[in-house]
Amino acid sequence: MGAFFSKQVERRKLVTSEKLALSTRLTSSGDTFPGSEFRPADRMRWMAELGPDRVRVHQVVWPGTHDSATNKIGIPFVTRPFAQCQSLSVYEQLATGARVIDVRVQEERRVCHGVLATYPVDVVLDDVKRFLGETEAEVVILEIRTEFGHDDPPEFDKFLVEQLGDHLVPQDEAVFHKTLAELLPRRVICVWKPRKSPVPKPGDPLWSAGYLKDNWIDTDLPETKFESNIKFLQQQPPVADRRFFYRVENTVTPQADNPVLCVRPVTRRIRGYARLFIAEVFAKGLGDKLQVFSTDFIDGDFVDACAGVTKARVQGQA
Repeated sequence: MGAFFSKQVERRKLVTSEKLALSTRLTSSGDTFPGSEFRPADRMRWMAELGPDRVRVHQVVWPGTHDSATNKIGIPFVTRPFAQCQSLSVYEQLATGARVIDVRVQEERRVCHGVLATYPVDVVLDDVKRFLGETEAEVVILEIRTEFGHDDPPEFDKFLVEQLGDHLVPQDEAVFHKTLAELLPRRVICVWKPRKSPVPKPGDPLWSAGYLKDNWIDTDLPETKFESNIKFLQQQPPVADRRFFYRVENTVTPQADNPVLCVRPVTRRIRGYARLFIAEVFAKGLGDKLQVFSTDFIDGDFVDACAGVTKARVQGQA
């Protein structure tokens, strides 16, 4: 028992040390980067504000949400704090400016996070369609994957195509160098990641898993994750040469060997350093590699930062 408590004390010291390290970096380095002062007039339509005929797909820094459809997962005050990564609905996230949605499903077409299931995936698709109906030029990347430990929902690819229909941008590598206007009226790049079912092929309405990549490390240590994000981003080709989307997630995750298991207090350790991360990416000469940037509990400032870099790229300032 003594060894257990000693380990917990050391873990808490390490967490505190890494939180302090990020705070010190922010104080010494600041969080200014190309486009950092930009604030869209209307976050719901920030892509339209930048000009769909001017913005190419590879130029966008796509603000995303991690475990997007967990706003109502579990039992409030009982299991929800251990699995909830967003407090807003998918529609509200899109209206706030998110443009990459991360959804995990199980065999019964319900959204899930680990062992906890929530509403049917139809709720997510209805939210996406509502958002598309209220905007004209916003493009969304919708990633849907079968959660680890679950089976693929039967004929789920057909279901997605039936539900999203003419909104879908077919799988085509030429998309990356097209303007957003050239995609219209199609506005959903839907990446379907089954565990065992056949994967989408070139020309299909859905995109295969290889078109949205990341290097996830499972840690609750904020500076460790921060440095890992930079290291893996450094290994990627520039966005102009890339034929896939690459995601960096500004998140950390509760660990079973740590007494703090609720998502919100753990992810708060890194959540406020998104602008610092972007600033350091540019300071290290990696600004041309940032593409999808995701977070837990998204807010307007996170969206503004991504939209600002996008604007700077379009104007040739980044």
